[in-house]
Order: sequence, then C-alpha cells, then structure tokens
Amino acid sequence: MPTLTWQKSSYCPEDNSCVHMAGEPGAVRLTESGAPRGAILTAAPAAFRSLLRTLEKEQDRD
Repeated sequence: MPTLTWQKSSYCPEDNSCVHMAGEPGAVRLTESGAPRGAILTAAPAAFRSLLRTLEKEQDRD
C-alpha cells in the first residue's frame, strides 16, 4: 500500500477519536484516529459517493 495522506473529518472536536480519510487513484480509504494503523476500510470512489449522498439525505430528514 502506498503512503497515504490522511485528512481528519471537519466534524471532529479536538482530542476525540474521529474518522480519517485518504484518497488515491481508484480507492477511498477510511480509518479511525484512535487506531490509525488498525483497520482500514477501502471503498471504490463511486461507492463512497453513494454513501455520502445517503448520509446527507438522512441528515436532511432530521
């Protein structure tokens, strides 16, 4: 796996465990800041966009 540049979620308060994301050609990778070298979820960009659209729709309902 190439060296990834992780970006912390903008919704994360200081000193909390948060989702980090890294993009690379053909993949989006997600990890949790409490264990950044632990489990890494890999998704295709189209699948990740679909997830984000679904989450935005759910947020709009609240």
